[in-house]
Amino acid sequence: MKVFVIAAIAAAGMAVAGAANAQEALAKSSGCLNCHAVDTKKMGPAFKDVAAKYKGKADAQATLATKITTHTGHPEVKASADDVNAVLKWVLSL
Repeated sequence: MKVFVIAAIAAAGMAVAGAANAQEALAKSSGCLNCHAVDTKKMGPAFKDVAAKYKGKADAQATLATKITTHTGHPEVKASADDVNAVLKWVLSL
């Protein structure tokens, strides 16, 4: 029984990691990683710093999506609104 539980936990962990990798790949293909990095500041803030700044704010994703898609304090992006929201969901989960 313990082996089954351990295997289920491992599978769930791999599924979560796979989703995170897909969202990171989307961030890369959308050009986000040209100016941002996960752990370190580049031209833009580190994604982990963004997540910390907006932690606990219920409107964080909507606020950031508006800033990004309307170019308010953020350069123009070529990503769709759905892609922006998918990347933001990942960033805010860091």
